[in-house]
Amino acid sequence: MTVEVTTEGTNMAEVVTDGNQVETEKVAHVNEKVAQGDDKVKDVDESKPRTVEKSSSYREESNFLSDLKEFERKALNELKEKLEEAIRENNLYMEESPKKTDEKLVAEEKEAKEEGDEKEKAAQESEEENEPDVSADEKVVEINTDISLWGVPLLPRGGGGTEGTDVVLLKFLRAREFKVNDAFEMLKKTLRWRKEAKIDSILDEDLCAELSSAAYMSGVDRDGHPVCYNVFGVFESEELYQKTFGTDEKRRQFLRWRCQLMEEGIRKLDLKPGGASSLLHINDLKRSPGPAKKELRIATKQAIGILQDNYPELVAKNIFINVPLWYYALNALISPFLTQRTKSKFVVARPAKVTETLLKYIPVEEIPDHYGGFKRENDDEFSGKDGAASELIVKAGSTETIEIPALEVGTTLVWDLTVLGWEVSYKEEFVPVDEGSYTIIVQKTKKISSQEGPIRNTFRANEPGKVVLTIENTSSKKRRVLHRYKASKSC
Repeated sequence: MTVEVTTEGTNMAEVVTDGNQVETEKVAHVNEKVAQGDDKVKDVDESKPRTVEKSSSYREESNFLSDLKEFERKALNELKEKLEEAIRENNLYMEESPKKTDEKLVAEEKEAKEEGDEKEKAAQESEEENEPDVSADEKVVEINTDISLWGVPLLPRGGGGTEGTDVVLLKFLRAREFKVNDAFEMLKKTLRWRKEAKIDSILDEDLCAELSSAAYMSGVDRDGHPVCYNVFGVFESEELYQKTFGTDEKRRQFLRWRCQLMEEGIRKLDLKPGGASSLLHINDLKRSPGPAKKELRIATKQAIGILQDNYPELVAKNIFINVPLWYYALNALISPFLTQRTKSKFVVARPAKVTETLLKYIPVEEIPDHYGGFKRENDDEFSGKDGAASELIVKAGSTETIEIPALEVGTTLVWDLTVLGWEVSYKEEFVPVDEGSYTIIVQKTKKISSQEGPIRNTFRANEPGKVVLTIENTSSKKRRVLHRYKASKSC
């Protein structure tokens, strides 16, 4: 999860890591500087980034064993062995005690030898041998092999292990650069944290209902990753801000709510080789309070720590939209501390490029209408094949039309249309088949600015004909038009 940067077309940076403690500590230090108005930050060039272009995007690694490198397969097998041994010995949830040094061992042995009484020891051993046998039921320690994480059994062999086991374990290995011991310790700490915090039952809790607009799951991207939208602008409301971050207890509830949302997203994943095993995060910074707010800064830092330590490699990409100037200043400072792997997972888009950037990763049918897409709340007008959108290119200085046929009397037409960048002239009219009938103006010609959202309109035909949508591009750049329509016969 997050605080990062990378602008489409420029490999800028980010702030949030998938399990990299060093990066997090450095980023936290930089956050403090930005919030406090550090002089070095003031010197950063706050000019806007270049136009969004195709970025060197992060590609999610394959989870098929056949695609792993030799050292990766070896590390996975070693981690499986460690995990199975810990489960069968019933010490998976136990913290390792510090190992004794050779000097301490020698000293203890010497002390035991000096103080020991061999005859007394022999007598004690003899008494123990003569004691009655303890029943087998009392000696047996119950071993729980039914241990799972995110709904996936963790016992790799002979105990219900599935393809998903490899997918889950590979996330911990990748978060620790395939260092088996580090990945194993991370996994054990995650399991202990989940047990202590009762995370497995967190979805049953009623947490922070007032934050439903601050973060929510909606749709999938082009690769099937569930999409989570984080809207920081809601905290511009002082009342909601104080209700969420005003006290330590409220911040704890916020953190628990954030974990609940993560668990909700994970339930939508397909934790199998070839499946969508991570989320896409969209972070909207429009009207965000920014790092100057101490309580928000503290809560964000805590959330980052929890998510990176316990949810490794579960976010395929972080896209930041409506990015303010302070974010670019922050990015310039933190960029040198981030790895290329971390940077490759993040994209930043300024306000004018929000829809264009989202379309690179999410189909227009899945993008909410307030971000320029066709997805509307509680709207079932389009579904299945009817919901698929088409694209039309309008060259600079040219005019294009879209025709929607209404072949029968009583046909109702519904259409969606959006133009990337807008700044075009647009009109809608119904043209009857009968040349003797009059053309009906559905929408008179109007100039549409770049602030315009997607258009939804309907028309009921009282005679056969067609609705014609006309887009005139008077600008010096081509425009992309996305549209869809459906026709239904009234009863």
